[in-house]
Amino acid sequence: MNVVRTAMLLAFMTALFMAIGFLIGGTGGMLIALAIAAAMNLFSYWNADKMVLRMHHAVEVDERSAPEFYGIVRQLAERADLPMPKVYLIKNDQPNAFATGRNPENAAVAATAGLLHRLSHEEVAGVMAHELAHVKHRDTLTMTITATLAGAISMLGNFAFFFRGARNNPLGIIGLLAAMILAPLAAAVVQMAVSRTREYSADRGGAEICGHPMWLASALGKIAGSAPRIVNEDAERNPATAHMFIINPLSGQRMDGLFSTHPATENRIAALRKMEAEFRGQGDGPAMPRSDPPGRQSATHGGPWGRNGGNREIKGPWS
Repeated sequence: MNVVRTAMLLAFMTALFMAIGFLIGGTGGMLIALAIAAAMNLFSYWNADKMVLRMHHAVEVDERSAPEFYGIVRQLAERADLPMPKVYLIKNDQPNAFATGRNPENAAVAATAGLLHRLSHEEVAGVMAHELAHVKHRDTLTMTITATLAGAISMLGNFAFFFRGARNNPLGIIGLLAAMILAPLAAAVVQMAVSRTREYSADRGGAEICGHPMWLASALGKIAGSAPRIVNEDAERNPATAHMFIINPLSGQRMDGLFSTHPATENRIAALRKMEAEFRGQGDGPAMPRSDPPGRQSATHGGPWGRNGGNREIKGPWS
């Protein structure tokens, strides 16, 4: 099913790319856009994950540089029966996280320093379980390619402004305006369609992986309360990647409106509360223990991403 969805997405994005090319430069513009789209589809499959991580200045960490954070991901990956993904830290104060990669064997998960500072150990586990659910469901390829092509489509729409006087444009100023306005709108609709349904599925999958739906519910409440107040400059510069995050990283996007890339947080928390009741009633499999994962260090040895805490009080799950 995910392969079919990815193929349909690529076909739609390619067709949209070609349509914008036609509006800008007629048949010649359409053929050029087709060639560009084909090259981008191939490039995105192999490299889009690296591009997204680079856009957000993510730094890879390991068991030595981030023992606690890495240990959480490792324990969850074992519970989910997944290969150990690469683990990245984004030095941004906004609490957030995302997953990327073309398949579970080439996956990566990333969390911001703000997430590790502001959430408890259990809440961090709930968030990373959600991201590993995306990996397990093979959502990451679709979401990463969508981010790359949606950004390219929006750029092409903006590029149409410079061709407003082109003779090859078959529809004149109307065609150029359509390319400039409809292209970013269509890209937003695709992001919405990809993200909103998959977030509910990943919430459920993450709750099943860690065994505690309320860990994720509590984390979502904290992230949604903090994220809009803290600007994520990298996300603002690359809005096409917004749908990849567990909570929309862009400012002013909290409403569950028609074009929101994420479901309303309140609805997601309500669904997780219902899951918690189901877990209690049905006695589902063993939950992830609340004890510390392997490699956890005392706060006096620095935080989970290798910072030197010194004598300053360290807040969050590592204190």
